[in-house]
Amino acid sequence: MRSSEVKSRKQRYLIALGSNMRVPGIGGPRRVLAKVASELERSGLVVESFSPVMRSRPIGPSQREYANGAAIVISDKAPREMLALLKGIEGNFGRRTSGSPWRRRQLDLDIILWSGGRWSTPDLAIPHPLFRERSFVLQPAAAIAPGWRDPLTGLTLRQLAARGS
Repeated sequence: MRSSEVKSRKQRYLIALGSNMRVPGIGGPRRVLAKVASELERSGLVVESFSPVMRSRPIGPSQREYANGAAIVISDKAPREMLALLKGIEGNFGRRTSGSPWRRRQLDLDIILWSGGRWSTPDLAIPHPLFRERSFVLQPAAAIAPGWRDPLTGLTLRQLAARGS
């Protein structure tokens, strides 16, 4: 699909949300995720669904427990534009990029699925390459989009979440 074709119609995105740090003026990780919905809307996205927040253990060296969730947003943005918008929101919450992929963070927003199916560039892969292995992504995602199918496996989010349980 060409970028001009993607830009011309509304797109649905499944976004994974995570936080394991306090943000000054907002509070702890659960409050950070609660604030994300209004921040997404303020950025011009339509929030169709927002999952309950769940707790999860960290991956890698971080010792802090995470608050995780998922959102379905609607926009006319192409995937690269959506990625840039999400990185801007992360920055608004104080996130700075670093060389360590599993360090503590104020906010992490990842595109998991997209209504356009697949997208693959050096800086962005949709579906997210690791989401099938992460219950902290699958459980909240299945809560709001149980029938959304993974374009690579053909399985629904409900089926993928049940396999990981």
